[in-house]
Amino acid sequence: MRDAKTSVRVSTGLQKVVDRARRDPSGKILSLAYRIDAPALERAYHRLRKDAAVGVDGTTKAEYGQDLERKLADLHGRLKAGRWRHQPIRRVHIPKGGGKTRPIGISTVEDKIVQDGIREVLESIYEQDFLDCSYGFRPRRRAHDALRVINHSVHHDEANWIIEADIVSFFDSLDRAKLMEMLRSRVADESLLRLIGKCLHVGVLDGEEYSEPDQGATQGSVVSPLLGNVYLHYVLDLWFEQQIKPRLRGKACLHRYADDFVIGCELQEDAERVMAVLPKRMGRFGLTLHPDKTRLLHFGRPRSTASKGPATFDFLGFTHYWRKTRSGRWLVWCKTMRSRLRRAIQSAAAYCRSHRHDAVKVQHAALKRRIHGHFNYFGVNGNYESLKRLIHAIQGLWLKWLRRRSQKTRLTWERYWKMLERFPLPAPRITVQIWGAKP
Repeated sequence: MRDAKTSVRVSTGLQKVVDRARRDPSGKILSLAYRIDAPALERAYHRLRKDAAVGVDGTTKAEYGQDLERKLADLHGRLKAGRWRHQPIRRVHIPKGGGKTRPIGISTVEDKIVQDGIREVLESIYEQDFLDCSYGFRPRRRAHDALRVINHSVHHDEANWIIEADIVSFFDSLDRAKLMEMLRSRVADESLLRLIGKCLHVGVLDGEEYSEPDQGATQGSVVSPLLGNVYLHYVLDLWFEQQIKPRLRGKACLHRYADDFVIGCELQEDAERVMAVLPKRMGRFGLTLHPDKTRLLHFGRPRSTASKGPATFDFLGFTHYWRKTRSGRWLVWCKTMRSRLRRAIQSAAAYCRSHRHDAVKVQHAALKRRIHGHFNYFGVNGNYESLKRLIHAIQGLWLKWLRRRSQKTRLTWERYWKMLERFPLPAPRITVQIWGAKP
């Protein structure tokens, strides 16, 4: 069955939960854990990526899929009897630029299946509660949708002043006790809450070091993005909509993608009031705003005679700035953040270096996949120059590392350009309309 609001297929049983949550927005819902039955576990298994990283047991999806019916029946039996235990997560560190890394937790296949079953049940409730200002990790909502709405807000003078916010280590700082209180305002099934608690109170294996954090949710867990959305729904979204906006003199808007958000205000005095109370609100729930990355800036429409726009701000990998069109009209444009462009170039360089001895055809196919993936996200109208810089950089890097394949035969530019005629890199391409499109 397909839910009319989200256009996402849900089971008949979950559709009843959806309908109940929609009819009674403030009521508590009973009897939810039994919705995680054998068919739900099978759906969760098939949603797993084939190449998903393995957990501490080293079992792949394909290996778990052997004799799947028996394994899922056994798992369902342990869930019903309360005997299921979440295995420790395997910690890996993903480079994020500037020499820093992002810690990601990888669960076993079986634990991912349980987490996704929990996510499916919780999503059937909270998708009816979440506000329109929230975009991250929600069905039929993408980062580009948030960018369009921001663009619309700025052009309609709802965001002359921007609060650019950054929460320090959000998933590691999340208060588990407060999260469980929030969940209990809608979930009255203690069996389901115990399952969620098992997913939160889980050990971490980082190399040979084992630890048991007493706060936070595992970043990289299947269910953590939804739990993070629930947390910020109460901490930020509802607070801003119900308590802050009615007290402001002018228009205001909040746009959030997971733990990244910006707040726009029509009037400076309103923006300053929000900026003053926002850190206190976050502090009440164990969250901290980064002092160097959280700021208030003027972003109003420039005068027609101005030569340049006001300050810029970064959101969702793009730098947002005012720019004049050829007709002299001011528009808000997006370009790839310098750090994100640098990261994409460094990633391509690392590939070319480590695979320089592979066949040119193989390298070409891999580089094309990387470039197309970049274009699919960053190929927004107005960002053509950033895409050109990426292609130009990759062309130079590919030549550099192809030249190091052999010391005897040097690859000249002339031969390289002939090779590119046979194996051309994708041309810069705009794939997404941001400004000029309906939000």
